[in-house]
Amino acid sequence: MSNKIRLLSDLKWRKMADTDVSIRLYRVGDEVALLEAARESVREVRPFMPWCHPQIQRDELRGWIEAQVAAAQVGTAYEFAIIGTGGSYLGGCGLNQIDAENRRANLGYWVRTSATRRGVATMAVRQLAHWAFRHTSLIRLEIVASTQNIASVRTALRAGAEREGVLKSRLWLHGVSHDAVVLSIVRPG
Repeated sequence: MSNKIRLLSDLKWRKMADTDVSIRLYRVGDEVALLEAARESVREVRPFMPWCHPQIQRDELRGWIEAQVAAAQVGTAYEFAIIGTGGSYLGGCGLNQIDAENRRANLGYWVRTSATRRGVATMAVRQLAHWAFRHTSLIRLEIVASTQNIASVRTALRAGAEREGVLKSRLWLHGVSHDAVVLSIVRPG
C-alpha cells in the first residue's frame, strides 16, 4: 500500500474513531458491563478466547480487572475497554506478554457480538497501536490469531498490520493445537 493511500485511510479512520469508538484502561466497576458483553458473545468469542465461557461470573471478572489495573501501574500489561458513543461497552483490547528487553508485546482484541461488523475492532486496534507508540517504548506489536479466526485476521489487516506468516501449532485452544497467523504493527520510523 502506498503512503498516499495509507494517509487517506488514516484520516478516514481518525474521523470515525473520534465520533464512534474510544479506548480507556479498565477500571474497577467495569465488570458488570464486561460480564454482560461476555455472556452475549460466548458463542463467537469462546472458540478463540477460552476465558469467555457460559459460566463466567462477576467476581471472576472483577478479579481480572483488579489484576489489570495493578499490571498497568507497573507496566506489565495494558488492558483497555472499548467504549462506544454514549459510553456503551463494546469489547476489550490490550497489550500483554510484554517483552521489555526486545520492546515488543502481544496485541489482542475482541468485540461483543452486537457490535461486530461495524469497524469497532479495527478502530480500537489502531487507537491501541497509537497509544502504545506514544506512551511506551515498544517498537513492535504482534497479533497472533488462529488460522481459523478469519475475522480477527481481517481486522488486523484493516487496522494496518502486516501479515508475516503462519506458525505451526502455535496456539492451544480447548485441547486442540492451532496454527496461527502472525501479524505485526511496528513503530513508525
